[in-house]
Amino acid sequence: MSLPNCPKCSCEYVYEDGALLVCPECAHEWNPSQAAAEAEANAIKDANGNILQDGDTITIIKDLKVKGASGPLKQGTKVKNIRLVYDSDHNIDCNIPGFGAMSLKSEFVKKA
Repeated sequence: MSLPNCPKCSCEYVYEDGALLVCPECAHEWNPSQAAAEAEANAIKDANGNILQDGDTITIIKDLKVKGASGPLKQGTKVKNIRLVYDSDHNIDCNIPGFGAMSLKSEFVKKA
């Protein structure tokens, strides 16, 4: 069975100690099932509940007004190569053809 690398220092020499995994280099201990549940809870999801990742292609699901722009972002606009931002309410950074750099909320997009 292959064990995951340490989430703190990326050490590959992790070993099991009962229900915990332990890193011999940084002494970090964690529960692998709890870590998976936390990762699922912190994941950014689209309007349909699909988990988004960096580099995904998304589609805008409704017309969005843009301050300072002559018109809205239209429903059905495809956006390629997104970047996820975890410390903001607009959690998707992207480059939209015809608009330029933009931040979007994940609730207004779906994974393409």
